[in-house]
Amino acid sequence: MDAIKTQINGCFELQPKIFDDARGRFIKVFNQNVFEENHLETIFSEEFYSTSINKVVRGLHFQSPPYDQVKLVYCPYGEIFDVVVDLRMESPTYGKYATFIVSSKKANSIYIPKGMAHGFYVKSEIAVVSYLVSHVYSEEHDLGIKWNSVGIPWPSKNAILSTRDAEFPCFENFISPFNKAWSEG
Repeated sequence: MDAIKTQINGCFELQPKIFDDARGRFIKVFNQNVFEENHLETIFSEEFYSTSINKVVRGLHFQSPPYDQVKLVYCPYGEIFDVVVDLRMESPTYGKYATFIVSSKKANSIYIPKGMAHGFYVKSEIAVVSYLVSHVYSEEHDLGIKWNSVGIPWPSKNAILSTRDAEFPCFENFISPFNKAWSEG
């Protein structure tokens, strides 16, 4: 597995080795040694998955402190346009975003540190997206920013959204709860 640094400090794209043969495909999605070598969180408290149809946007979501989460996101079925936005006020990349194509074909995953908003757009007809998180979900701390308020070049401006996601505040009106030194994690 290769851990590829991104333009957002602490955010990595993880590319595993893919083993294809006549039976199908074998992929290792987690390797503790690679995580530890790159100082990445290795303890996850919960795992979720969503199934979404083409043109759905989920996000941009995050959990606020003290329930903020590291996330490991991958797409075992389909393809998504994945987005991470840095919300750490003292980070040199505050307000910047990184985008990725995450798919079952590439078998890649995205490691998202605390202090990030995350979302995705479904490019395939259907996509299954798995999320491992470092802290148990807290409804009270589950927040977000409006998906189209950061300048992200989404594949479509006519996305399918939940009412909740459509009503998140715009980034320009957002007050980040991540005001500790960004390097603290």
